[in-house]
Amino acid sequence: MSFSFIFPGQGSQFVGMGQDLFDNFSEAKEVFQEVDEVLNQKLSTLMFSGEDADLNMTENTQPALMAVSMAVMRVLEKQGGLNLQEYCSYVAGHSLGEYSALTAAGALKLSDTAKLLKLRGQSMQKAVPAGQGSMAAILGLDFSDVKSIADEATNGAEAGQVCEAANDNSVGQVVLSGNKSAVELAVQLATDKGAKRAVILPVSAPFHCSLMQPAADVMKEALSNAQVLAPVVPVVSNVTAQAETDPDKIRELLVSQITGMVRWRESVQWMSDNQVTDMVELGAGKVLNGLVRRINKDIKCEAVGSVEQIEKFIQSIA
Repeated sequence: MSFSFIFPGQGSQFVGMGQDLFDNFSEAKEVFQEVDEVLNQKLSTLMFSGEDADLNMTENTQPALMAVSMAVMRVLEKQGGLNLQEYCSYVAGHSLGEYSALTAAGALKLSDTAKLLKLRGQSMQKAVPAGQGSMAAILGLDFSDVKSIADEATNGAEAGQVCEAANDNSVGQVVLSGNKSAVELAVQLATDKGAKRAVILPVSAPFHCSLMQPAADVMKEALSNAQVLAPVVPVVSNVTAQAETDPDKIRELLVSQITGMVRWRESVQWMSDNQVTDMVELGAGKVLNGLVRRINKDIKCEAVGSVEQIEKFIQSIA
């Protein structure tokens, strides 16, 4: 039996997340307070009782989801006596979740991660003017087919417009990203080619495609000035879909991740091929549990994000 901790990305957020952790665990409360302080923002209040529209602003969503994941992690360490290095073979996260994974593994400090994710959200939002970009989920087609559709949409759109594969999430679930008209063309092409569903996503910018280059430039400078240590547990990178431990390579990959595809399906399969039998999703929701089950039914998954789930998990590892 070999474990991996996995950390959710954008789309897992909901108003109220983390409130029960704040109310019941001093370790969690300290995480939320530290993030509030370093960002000079009452992010925890927004998370616990704010408006959906405010929480869904990517500059808030990204540090907020990380804070919930790290609150869970700190409780497991302090209350459950969990030693990540002894318990886990690998850690991994989906998009912004990779920052949570790196923080859990000691490569980044919590305060630095909060600032980096705030900046990451702001720069990704600013990279493409509102209304010019789009993303779409294509369900029921193989990755190679969706990649061909993206190429066809790029070639069929106006000159200079792009449609690219942004997330290879699971078998039969690929997300496309790019200019609005090119993505809309891809949705029509996917429907014509037999996709079960092809839907435009309610996102504020076209993440994980070449249009995000201005954000990548911002993050390259920010990461060059951030302290990155070797993680105590190897982190499976979204970009390479394999374990990474070198701090300079991790910096480089976090920059590439902004414009590059999230290779989640391949990452999960790589961990399985390297003897991982159990995956534990730490943080808000259970989106990654659903993806993992579609990728490899042999992997045992569970979500640990609520007080009840934490207490049950601590009992299981006692």
